Amino acid sequence: MMYLEEFVQPMREELTRIGFQELRTSGDVDNVLGKTSGTVLVVVNSICGCAAGRARPAVAYALAHAVKPDKLATVFAGQDQEATAEARSYFTDYPPSSPSIALLRDGKLLYMMERHDIEGRMPEEIAADLTHAFDRFCTPAGSAVM
Repeated sequence: MMYLEEFVQPMREELTRIGFQELRTSGDVDNVLGKTSGTVLVVVNSICGCAAGRARPAVAYALAHAVKPDKLATVFAGQDQEATAEARSYFTDYPPSSPSIALLRDGKLLYMMERHDIEGRMPEEIAADLTHAFDRFCTPAGSAVM
């Protein structure tokens, strides 16, 4: 179901305001996920309550961590269907799930948090899982080898 853009825009802005690039077409997705070297955190945003009360706040908490992905990107399930389908094509071996949060490096999936990993949990718990993934897969700022 497509919602009016005026209704969805504040939900989009919760992520773009903290540095996420919105990917609205399959071309946008391929330009970021297929051509970006380094790590990319992808949030499959959604209109549902667990995106609003759990996933988006958790991502904001996690980004306060010292170690972060190189790039932040988001698609909006149910709104930008082509972009969402293309993003999900990078999430090999995982069924469609929204909200969901993926961490990729050089276009390859490293970590996946599906809806069932999000719903029923507090944002701080979800953020802790994300920061563990950042520590495991992302290079600390300033320590990249030149």
